[in-house]
Amino acid sequence: MPSTPRPASRRDTPPPRTGSSEAETLRGFLDYLRDSIAAKVDGAPEPRVRTAAVPSGTNLLGLLNHLTHVERAVFLGAEVRDWPATFRAAPDDTVAEVVARYRETVEHANRALDTCADLGAPLPRPRPGRPAPSVRWALTHLIEETGRHAGHADILRELIDGTTGR
Repeated sequence: MPSTPRPASRRDTPPPRTGSSEAETLRGFLDYLRDSIAAKVDGAPEPRVRTAAVPSGTNLLGLLNHLTHVERAVFLGAEVRDWPATFRAAPDDTVAEVVARYRETVEHANRALDTCADLGAPLPRPRPGRPAPSVRWALTHLIEETGRHAGHADILRELIDGTTGR
């Protein structure tokens, strides 16, 4: 009897060991989720990485493109005029480019966070006329947002090529 090929599997990465402070815990879990979703998208095959796998139109590459915009808006003060459009990568964007852009945005966001000593203080972002949320709120929101979309990405990647794990 011929053997059935097993789907690709990544080793599951356990939750991070963080420092004892609230800031170290929040940032540790956010970075854990950021790494997880970037790894889930990295290496995904074209064209299925951008093909909608569910009726809503959600696709794997679009999720990471969206999270790039979320990071820029929340931590760096970028203005997003059309949130639904952020769920689509440009047709000429490669997987590697979208992943690299996300990782670069995360680096910029982390540099901005490195200047924040007080979680209750507003984020230091340039957004005239709009009050910035607290650092604590922003970190918690990004954990929620990234975790939600990382779960979507888990399912979409498995549908694309059978790859599972974090």
